[in-house]
Amino acid sequence: MYEQAFDRIDTLLRTTTCQTELDYIEQTSWLLFLKYLDGQEKDAETTAKLAGKTYKHILDPQYRWGSWAMPKDKDGNLLHDKAMNGDDLIAFVEGKLFPYLRKFKERADSADTVEYKIGAIFSEMRNKVNSGFTLRDILAIIDGLEFGSRDDKHELSALYEEKIRNMGNAGRNGGEYYTPRPLIRAMLKVIDPKVGDKVYDGAVGSAGFLCEAYEFMSAGKLTTSEKKTLSEKTFYGKEKKPLAYVIAIMNLMLHGVKAPNIVNTNTLAENINDIQEKDRYEVVLANPPFGGKEREEVQENFPIKTSETASLFLQHFIKILKAGGRGAIVIKNTFLSNTDNASVALRKKLLAECNLHTVLDCPSGTFQGAGVKTVVLFFDKGKPTKKVWFYQLDPGRKMGKTTALADADLEEFLKLAKSKAESPKSWSIDVKEVDAETCDLSVRNPNAPEEAPLRSPAEIIAEIERLDEESTQILKKLKKLL
Repeated sequence: MYEQAFDRIDTLLRTTTCQTELDYIEQTSWLLFLKYLDGQEKDAETTAKLAGKTYKHILDPQYRWGSWAMPKDKDGNLLHDKAMNGDDLIAFVEGKLFPYLRKFKERADSADTVEYKIGAIFSEMRNKVNSGFTLRDILAIIDGLEFGSRDDKHELSALYEEKIRNMGNAGRNGGEYYTPRPLIRAMLKVIDPKVGDKVYDGAVGSAGFLCEAYEFMSAGKLTTSEKKTLSEKTFYGKEKKPLAYVIAIMNLMLHGVKAPNIVNTNTLAENINDIQEKDRYEVVLANPPFGGKEREEVQENFPIKTSETASLFLQHFIKILKAGGRGAIVIKNTFLSNTDNASVALRKKLLAECNLHTVLDCPSGTFQGAGVKTVVLFFDKGKPTKKVWFYQLDPGRKMGKTTALADADLEEFLKLAKSKAESPKSWSIDVKEVDAETCDLSVRNPNAPEEAPLRSPAEIIAEIERLDEESTQILKKLKKLL
């Protein structure tokens, strides 16, 4: 049912100014958010009434879903005489609704409030449905979606994830919005976050890491208190791009996180020297942007100056982890061997301040649209690195859209990671053996099967001459047959 609804929405959006998968999910997201918010407000009002209390609505009456989007009679039928349509509907959305919602960010008490999230989502959002009649049809479809039961949320979240994956695969910045979920799940199994840990992603994107962390941590039997902790006080993140921000909020809500603690801000604009103990987290999971370049004023916020975005993020993640905290970070594999001063200094810092116990080497094509090789760094903060265990992931096939990474591809890694065992794909190095000046960690797999030695130029020339002689003899025989 829900899949058909999403398909119908996409079909309607194609008739508007929406042109790409990014546009489709952007417009679907703000509408889903308002429908979800309406449901939350109704539930809160009902709870208050049962307790003999009065509930104070977040939105004024004329801006609630049941007033402008789907006004209904007591039997649940649309009141056509009150339901705006055509130009009137577009004029209301763009001239009244959006300006009203944007003001919430200014008057919010803090970033963890619903008011802040409303304002942050709509501060940069634009309505791209230029036909009020089309918007009316979309509103009717959205209104039919239910968020109440766990099954409803599970189906909706799965479909929403599919839209995020399609969005990532459609553009050149696939890794920005979509990290392969099998990889995230493997990272979680190694890090093993528990209820009570605060989980953080400073480059949150579509919140894939936090959503998967919620699924991982909510598995099994939990108390009411533990469920509340997971829903309200466990998952934290920062995201500077408005579209990614609204996707992250909506994605977490659909997965069951009622109060996502996501801030719409540029993580790298914050001076890491200002990070205090109260700001730190037990777990950091992230896939910071590949290949980004930062201005000098941003670099001034970090002790190791570099324009490389991912390297600045890694400094931030090390700093924001609590002592004893665990981190798992996706980064370009060139980080292991880059010879520039910043990369060398950062590797020294990582090895000195953290136990870099595991490096997972991922094959090309792991990230659709990214076009770079990556590694996952697993580390614990507080003790220096003595030994690093490497695993070279090889699914045995070329990675692509139809041959994407699967959970089964990571089973051997997870099995061997527990004991740091050696195998044809895994090996360990003692940090004492690493060059102290460069801290180069790009160690070739010593357990890999020996490759056939390369032939000398003389041998190659001799082989060519032999083949040429054979060809000459075959041609002579063929001519005799003519």
